[in-house]
Amino acid sequence: QVQLVESGGGLVQAGGSLRLSCAASGLTFSTTNMGWFRRAPGNEREFVAAITWGGKSTFYADSVKGRFTISRDNAKNTVDLQMNSLKPEDTAVYSCAAAVGRRWFYGSPESYDYWGRGTQVTVSS
Repeated sequence: QVQLVESGGGLVQAGGSLRLSCAASGLTFSTTNMGWFRRAPGNEREFVAAITWGGKSTFYADSVKGRFTISRDNAKNTVDLQMNSLKPEDTAVYSCAAAVGRRWFYGSPESYDYWGRGTQVTVSS
């Protein structure tokens, strides 16, 4: 049974930082591409960042490039999202996702097979 459990969300002032973590189990993490998505109230799910199975390649949405950093630790089965210079428009539920299939487009939610329940990030102005 695959489980993805996010942690690290919370309330932070604009300009602040948060670090999200996603712990994975039930899959071969070291060969699984991973991504972070977010969904704000009334909006569709939005791609945030992704990382290849070995960690060599990372991808970011334009809206977070230069502020967020995705990383992974295959020994611990975790993928993290460091979020700096947070803005009120970053407020959303952040979810991690795992892609075990061969065909993977990092920005497409349909490319991911498993999802966590999400963690709330609220940025106050």
